[in-house]
Amino acid sequence: MTALDMDAMVNTVTGWMENPVKFARSHGVSVSATNDSDPEREIHILIVEGFLLYNYKPLLDVYNKSYYVTIPYEECKRRRSTRSYTVPDPPGLFDGHVWPMYLKHRIEMENNSLDIQYLDGMKSKEELYNQVYEDIQNSLLNAL
Repeated sequence: MTALDMDAMVNTVTGWMENPVKFARSHGVSVSATNDSDPEREIHILIVEGFLLYNYKPLLDVYNKSYYVTIPYEECKRRRSTRSYTVPDPPGLFDGHVWPMYLKHRIEMENNSLDIQYLDGMKSKEELYNQVYEDIQNSLLNAL
């Protein structure tokens, strides 16, 4: 966690929450409203992605939806072994550090009492996207 600039993350999310249109424009993103758009009814969605996001208490209150992709140990180890790093992993790093830290942080995350929807990382990217997209769409429709 100390290797990440979480204060900057909180400032960025807070800035977006205060005024999503102004925030987007200040970051070079064009925002166009529909012709019949009522500013009070506009829906803005911010997706915050990254590891350890559910372990940082100052951000826990801002999430409306939380998703966590899981994969089994064997698949995680296999995928990591296929990555090409400038400095390769030393032998034993995955079993001695990476996986134990994953388990530690996952337990901490689960103890934060967030309503997290777990996603099966063995599914295709398209299936995961469709599952999340449908869930968000249903939430928006139910909120109207």
